[in-house]
Amino acid sequence: MNCIIIDDELPARELMADNIAQVPFLSLVASAKSATEAIELLSQHQIDLIFLDIQMPGLTGLEFLRNVVNPPMVILVTAFQQHALDGFELDVVDYLIKPVPFARFLKAVQKAKNRLKVSKNLPIEAIQEDAYVFVNANYSLVKVMLRDVTYIEGLKDYVRINLTYGNTIVTRLGLKAIEERLDSSKFMRVHKSFMIALDKIDSVQKAQLVIQRKEIPIGDGYRSLLQNYISKKNL
Repeated sequence: MNCIIIDDELPARELMADNIAQVPFLSLVASAKSATEAIELLSQHQIDLIFLDIQMPGLTGLEFLRNVVNPPMVILVTAFQQHALDGFELDVVDYLIKPVPFARFLKAVQKAKNRLKVSKNLPIEAIQEDAYVFVNANYSLVKVMLRDVTYIEGLKDYVRINLTYGNTIVTRLGLKAIEERLDSSKFMRVHKSFMIALDKIDSVQKAQLVIQRKEIPIGDGYRSLLQNYISKKNL
């Protein structure tokens, strides 16, 4: 797939170019430091996929995307989570938060590859999901089955992983590190101190949700993304 990078920051363009170089089915055609520069590239090349930053001087990534006629597939790459709803309303393939772990990048481009195959009526490839992870706890690597995770709570220098039947695992990991490792379609950050398993939600109110009788606060910066997920599940 022919792709371009649009990002005003050189280190971000270089890091993305390095990720692209490691994926055999991706071919980087060019990089642009602004949306206006990218418009010229699109007129000169046949592009399948754009890696698009949002916060750029002049024309923002979202403004660019709204004004391009028949744009290629787009993966948004940004440091700001609050634009996720805007992105998905514009039918982007995926929404990546900087810094992007390579495993998360690989999953996003696999989605793009499968979307392109669907458009050409070709068979798609299954995206493998992790059924478990290992975490350091009690001086051992402990296997955690993801289907058993109910919610994860950040507690200063460590996190507590809460499991079904009331079991817990405490590990010296940051909540952000765990967030980057887990599937965003199954787990969601809802507060600076809480990440939840979406299929374990029992009820949702405006400022909190409940999982196994535990009341979990919903942070202002995370509310719209959760509400969007819940609205798709409403009858």
